[in-house]
Amino acid sequence: LLGQRLTRFLRADNDMYQHMNNSVYNFLYDSVVNAYLIEHCGLSPLRSDQYGLVVHSHSDYFASIAYPAVAQLALRVNKLGKSSVTYEIALFEKGVDEVRAVGEFTHVFVERSTGRPTASGMEDEMRRGLRRLLVVDGRENKL
Repeated sequence: LLGQRLTRFLRADNDMYQHMNNSVYNFLYDSVVNAYLIEHCGLSPLRSDQYGLVVHSHSDYFASIAYPAVAQLALRVNKLGKSSVTYEIALFEKGVDEVRAVGEFTHVFVERSTGRPTASGMEDEMRRGLRRLLVVDGRENKL
């Protein structure tokens, strides 16, 4: 499915309490977003004229997950602005219905040459790809 990814944990992902370290959640959120941008929005991390800078992030934790579990991540777009996008990422344990954590972060797309947002906003291909994950009135956008 669009915006979903499976990830197998490593033993090193567990912290001393034997559950996944908080920093790994953020790594997984960033990974699923960037994979989507590369695969569906035309992002070339080293060559695109624009790239996304994270300006906000947070995570809410509901239950532990640990090695050797497999995580299933689901991505959606909650807000799409002129040069910014707010993502929501749900992390599940594969085969378990209850969500383990929900993360959110916001990218502002900037020009590679200046590091500043462009006056015209994000590129059209990027916007089209992000619209496919946009949630409207609590429902997925069917564009």
